[in-house]
Amino acid sequence: MDHSPQAVPGKGSINLRIEAATRQLIDEAAAILGKTRTEFMIESARRQAIDVLLDQRLFALENADHAAFVAALDNPPAPGPKLQALMQRVPAWQRDV
Repeated sequence: MDHSPQAVPGKGSINLRIEAATRQLIDEAAAILGKTRTEFMIESARRQAIDVLLDQRLFALENADHAAFVAALDNPPAPGPKLQALMQRVPAWQRDV
């Protein structure tokens, strides 16, 4: 499935069923911010989605930590016996069934 921006139509809809207490909570929060329920829910969901995706793709390091990270990538430890054994195994997709 293509999740690129070009594959997403201009607008769509999402139908939700929520408990009355949750709906009231959302409505109260939206009103405090001067937003509609829809605006509030879209902005909240979008912000959460961005946070989740960034958490999986982005991390920040101080200069010294970044240097140590790059050094570790550039100088990995020698393969141990478990990795060597794993690399000698025939992959499942190449085994005779």
